[in-house]
Amino acid sequence: MTLSERLRRWTQGIREPIGRGLGRLGITPNALTLLGYALNLVVMYVLSQGNLRLGGLLVLLAGLFDALDGAVARATGQTSVFGAFFDSCVDRYSEATVLFGLLWWYLGLGAQLELALIYAVIVGSLMVSYTRARAEGLGLQCKVGLMTRLERVVVLSVGLLALQPRITLAALALLTNFTAVQRMFHVWRVTQRQARSGGRDGQSDALR
Repeated sequence: MTLSERLRRWTQGIREPIGRGLGRLGITPNALTLLGYALNLVVMYVLSQGNLRLGGLLVLLAGLFDALDGAVARATGQTSVFGAFFDSCVDRYSEATVLFGLLWWYLGLGAQLELALIYAVIVGSLMVSYTRARAEGLGLQCKVGLMTRLERVVVLSVGLLALQPRITLAALALLTNFTAVQRMFHVWRVTQRQARSGGRDGQSDALR
């Protein structure tokens, strides 16, 4: 079980009442998702100005919306396939938006190492999400891995608050790409077991 799943279980008793309260105010899950993205635009600006500690605090605050939109959807009976899809897409944009703020700051400083690390983090984060989406598109569960969305938010926030952006970016660059490889290895093991048991042993090149 990932940290994200554990945290969802531990905080369910808190999130559900908040979700019901927000639902009574007429706030829809998709509106909350967009509000979270708007806050990430603020984070981007703050980081682009080099205000790392304030940015770290705002990263955590924006991360709360990842949990609340789902809570509102369940509390108000507005869960939908599109809502889940939309939330996942906005999450990817949110993460890239925050990292762009750091990229802009370091671009002005001419810090080539940090720019390269940010690129690696963006690639790793997208690959973590893509490997799960691709696996689930093939009918396979793929929630394994060390650095899911929640872990990335926590690590980035703590690193910014500690004023250690280079170390934080290096850790994220390494661990996000490691997680993507973990998920690829997981899918390989699952498909190998299926092949040995006479199940589906793969997909054609047209699906790749």
